[in-house]
Amino acid sequence: MEPPWPWLWLLCCCELCLGDARPSATVARTWPRSREREAAAFRESLNRHRYLNSFPHENSSAIYGINQFSYLFPEDFKVIYLSSRPAWSPRYPAERQMPIPNMSFPLRFDWRDKHVVTQVRSQQMCGGCWAFSVVGAVESVCAIQGKPLEDLSVQQVIDCSFNNYGCRGGSPLSALSWLNKTQVKLVADSEYPFKAENGLCHYFPGSHSGVSIKDFSAYDFSEQEDEMAKALLTFGPLVVIVDAVSWQDYLGGIIQHHCSSGEANHAVLITGFDRTGNIPYWIVRNSWGDSWGIEGYAHVKMGGNVCGIADSVSAVFV
Repeated sequence: MEPPWPWLWLLCCCELCLGDARPSATVARTWPRSREREAAAFRESLNRHRYLNSFPHENSSAIYGINQFSYLFPEDFKVIYLSSRPAWSPRYPAERQMPIPNMSFPLRFDWRDKHVVTQVRSQQMCGGCWAFSVVGAVESVCAIQGKPLEDLSVQQVIDCSFNNYGCRGGSPLSALSWLNKTQVKLVADSEYPFKAENGLCHYFPGSHSGVSIKDFSAYDFSEQEDEMAKALLTFGPLVVIVDAVSWQDYLGGIIQHHCSSGEANHAVLITGFDRTGNIPYWIVRNSWGDSWGIEGYAHVKMGGNVCGIADSVSAVFV
């Protein structure tokens, strides 16, 4: 069997997405490549899909099947994409957190409906999910405040965030701390385009136009997802870190199970939620291109902290 997708096209997300990633840990570019190995991984994936789809489920439950990652063994996928660890320190004390107003919230809400969320992008071979999630939040919060919606430079964060490892991994909290301390202005993506590799930091004069953040708040909503929904309504799209081990095979529906690694390994952006059906869910923007999942998005069950989605949540203020 000849795989329909070339190997390089498969490497479109984080090789080392988060946390304590170091240059010596990079493995994606040296991973053994062969059509025989890809074909064997594809055959194994068919058995895995049957297993994942065998659990009792409703029509809205997640569906798993063939996608751009089906020619990777699970262990390869984990090593290339999910082998890093989130940087949990420094912990941010409660007194630094922006208070969340008490409010009722609707059955459904999505910031995309307000036209304040940019299009899904692809990380390609760069392990920069941490940067994509942070920049996506900044873009949306600016638009919520009435500024034009535009793609800001992810490459600028990858190249210049000195407390991360660029395409070799990083932490959203570290990136937000860097933006807050340095007051770096993020420029338009057109001025500092994405290259999918590390580069030298390009500095702009202070008079150059751009967006700097005023502050950010980090929360643990692991047993307070209603509060998390209020934060989303109040502050804008939220940066979260998840266990995405089962997302290799995700095609659509609501993820409720199979997040089994027990550790966070991937950064994404929550844009909304939907509680109108039998299973309420978060609406989650990924950065693996719009051919993955539901046009680049995943639906993850609200309640129960599925995939650790509520453990590390950040809101941005500009």
